[in-house]
Amino acid sequence: MNPTIQKIRVDLSAAADEKTRVSSQRFFKEEARFYGVKAADVRKIARKYWKGVAALSKSEIFALCENLLGSDLCEDASIVAEWLPRMADRFTPNDLGIFEEWIERYINNWAKCDSFCNHTIGDFVGIYPECLPRIVGWTGSENRWMKRAAAVSLIIPARRGKLLPEILEIADRLLVDRDDMVQKGYGWMLKEASRLHQKEVFDYVVRHRKVMPRTALRYAIELMPKEMKAEAMKRE
Repeated sequence: MNPTIQKIRVDLSAAADEKTRVSSQRFFKEEARFYGVKAADVRKIARKYWKGVAALSKSEIFALCENLLGSDLCEDASIVAEWLPRMADRFTPNDLGIFEEWIERYINNWAKCDSFCNHTIGDFVGIYPECLPRIVGWTGSENRWMKRAAAVSLIIPARRGKLLPEILEIADRLLVDRDDMVQKGYGWMLKEASRLHQKEVFDYVVRHRKVMPRTALRYAIELMPKEMKAEAMKRE
């Protein structure tokens, strides 16, 4: 085993407790694997080792990340989500293929999906907007986490008022998906877009409210005034 990975796992194991491990599982319908380490402590461990890791070549860092993801433990995946945005200036367009493969192979719950995509893919999109069509295309995947990834990868741009056309296109493509994890993902994306594009998101929801799943709709209008929520919830 790589010495850095071994040290990280020793630290995570030392910081783990059974109460945290059991309570963490409550947030997941599917089985998720944990050491049982609080999120703040995971971030401290990630920062502790980043300085040494940052001195490595990009291929070496990616190999460490894949090693961590391959353990299936949520805290290991969180280390990756802490590291990768710190090296966004070293990303190239070809890296999207690697990230896509990692989502397909290693992402198996909403927490891993969101922590990996919000900043790593979100930062990537900011640097290489020409790759957006490929991310939009993830909506056609049979993998529920890949579909959710298409939406949650645009959370940060959505919050900043960017990429509204792509956001609405992703929503269109996922509109009637039956998977609640997908519904929550694109509903959250629309909610974040509504911060600076309230009218556009409201109009979108009203236009599609007869077919939009209630789960996605409620997420999308969460930040809107009471009267707008009431109007959006009407089915007739």
